[in-house]
Amino acid sequence: MAEQWRVKGDFVDFCRCSVPCPCTFGQAPSDGKCDGIIAWHVREGTYGDVQLDGLNVAGVARFEGNIWDPDVTAAGGFILDAAADEKQRDALMAVFGGQAGGWPELFAQNFSEILGVEVAPIELEIDDSLESWSIKIPDKARGSTQLLTGPTSTKGQRLAVQNAPGAEVGPGQGAVTYGVCDYNTEVFDLDVDRQGRSSKHIPFEWSSEDEF
Repeated sequence: MAEQWRVKGDFVDFCRCSVPCPCTFGQAPSDGKCDGIIAWHVREGTYGDVQLDGLNVAGVARFEGNIWDPDVTAAGGFILDAAADEKQRDALMAVFGGQAGGWPELFAQNFSEILGVEVAPIELEIDDSLESWSIKIPDKARGSTQLLTGPTSTKGQRLAVQNAPGAEVGPGQGAVTYGVCDYNTEVFDLDVDRQGRSSKHIPFEWSSEDEF
């Protein structure tokens, strides 16, 4: 019998697209191809009797074309939190790698090539007000984001896009918040350094009981 699981937390990305990233609107990347960092922070989570609270998972990805087109596939690699023990790392890979089912299994179908799986310290910081968020994985990846604002932004309120047609965390999740980021990666076969690009935050809540 498959393990029962549930995770609730935050998804962030840092990508090469212009702001805002078209992928979340179900469109192709700004210049037809994309690369970047994706990460998940588990605020609350269990996989069977394994506790996952406070752990992180990160990855890098690259693809050409609209990621939601069934003929388009991506390449990506995973980085698992060094703070996790062996059972926790196995559980994180099962959930976020898609083997345990639910939304991650559907999203993983976009990836035809897995570049590898590594373990490293992951520092993922998300401001409670979503004014900023950042990631640091020593010698592998770094990203830093400031909330997207402008001359007509209402003070004290953040940008929020509801019911996004291409949300990477799946349907029925929370609002997408956009920011402007700088990021770089030096892991697997992706070596890039970019400034002033798109970044986003989306809350998520998934379980083994979800049906799609």
